[in-house]
Amino acid sequence: MSERDSRGIEERRRRIREDMGGSERIDALRARGRLTAREAIDALLDEDSFREWGTFVVSRIRGDWDRTPADGKIVGFGTVSGRPVAIAADDVTVKRGASGSMGGRKKARIMQQALRARIPLVLFGESAGARIPDTLGAEDAAEFAIDTAPSMRGRAIPMISVIAGDSFGGSSFAAAQSDLVVQVEGSCIAVTSPRLIEVATGEKITGEALGGSEVHARRTGQVDVVVADESTGLSAVGEFLSYLPQHSAELPPRVASSPPLVDRELVSIVPARAQRAYDMRVLLQRVVDEGRIFELKRDFGSSVITALARLGGHSVGVIASQPMQQAGALDHDACDKITRFICMCEAFNVPLVFLQDVPGFMVGSAVEHERLLSKVIKLQQALALSTMPKFTVVVRKGFGLAYLALGGAPEIVDGLYAWSSAQIGFMERKAGAQVLHGSDLSGLSGAERAGLLDAASAGVEAEFDAWGPARRMRIDEVIDPSETREVLISDLDRHADREVLDDRERPLTHWPMW
Repeated sequence: MSERDSRGIEERRRRIREDMGGSERIDALRARGRLTAREAIDALLDEDSFREWGTFVVSRIRGDWDRTPADGKIVGFGTVSGRPVAIAADDVTVKRGASGSMGGRKKARIMQQALRARIPLVLFGESAGARIPDTLGAEDAAEFAIDTAPSMRGRAIPMISVIAGDSFGGSSFAAAQSDLVVQVEGSCIAVTSPRLIEVATGEKITGEALGGSEVHARRTGQVDVVVADESTGLSAVGEFLSYLPQHSAELPPRVASSPPLVDRELVSIVPARAQRAYDMRVLLQRVVDEGRIFELKRDFGSSVITALARLGGHSVGVIASQPMQQAGALDHDACDKITRFICMCEAFNVPLVFLQDVPGFMVGSAVEHERLLSKVIKLQQALALSTMPKFTVVVRKGFGLAYLALGGAPEIVDGLYAWSSAQIGFMERKAGAQVLHGSDLSGLSGAERAGLLDAASAGVEAEFDAWGPARRMRIDEVIDPSETREVLISDLDRHADREVLDDRERPLTHWPMW
């Protein structure tokens, strides 16, 4: 190749990469405080590590060649903290990020290579949906179907979606299949746009009301982390990846850690009265390394906390009751949240730690009509099918079926512990006393009823303490609260050299995430 030819290739690359969909569109994006797709990629990846593929792809429609640099999709490979990743990004400066068949071919190609190389895939989604007329006819629609390749991935590699702008069609489907979804405030994630909804149904709705961050964070649970800006979102991606292996056949990375310390103050965080609330996050931060947790779906199913953390340098998934919300009682959303988290941790060999302070499941017609029963069973099935190491600590109470759903059965966990002050039973003592003495309560005044129930519940207090199941080997050990961190790290060390099972031996990795 002559020097002139080489300069020609570099000039074509430079023009495509710098001009993108036009300077006026780039300027408009930056005026809104946004990054271009290429700037976001560079901000995530280690410096000068991005190697692009498909730079010279354009629309299949010849008349659009000059208006579709890279066909609006940027794909390639790079590194995050030295670890290889694959990248695919919608370029909103090219036809508003709408997807054409050639761009879909690029994304399918990078997905295939990410799976072959067994490296994580990071998607930057911001698409107006399918591009018309590129995908209108039968032949083009069939070609475009390859853009849904993520649905065929199983759970072999971590997949992450960052949604910084409005995301419809293919980019929203990819987000729904991702292990981590980061949404920037002000963006929208939905199958179809408000405009198309109005055309099809007459319904008028804003993007924020349809699929804004508040909707997904609190109502649908389809977003894991909500951030104020793209920079914060990119930091979340890097932190999430640091807890996971490159693929499902590896163990998570272990980092250096300080030795476990006996924390005599830990018990003071939890009120002795079972009816008093406290923030479980405060306790968690005292137990895990450096007090750092990476919480997922914070505002969805908020009576339970799901978070990634480290214990003794080991990556762990934490599932913890949150007494600040619904007294820690589980509802249908909490069950969905836990099930999805178990599936993700199982796929990438992350051990689970349960911290229980649960009074049971929510009751009433509202939760029953939201299919609480089926969601509870799905949660139990996920827990029973999971193969990663699992450890449970009952901090204050564990009642009813919720006790089992949060790792209270020794048959399915590798270490089951209870603080010496914990209470365990079919239902809370006063509730049980009310059921038992219901016929004796009629005709009594409020004070008399309360006195009878207090006396009855006090009379059976010893039957609810942790020493009963400990005597029958239904708990592995009753522990002092100060030992919690030390005990869990010791168990994790014991499993540090465990064998990674083949996916065929782990049926949960191919379960749907919901």
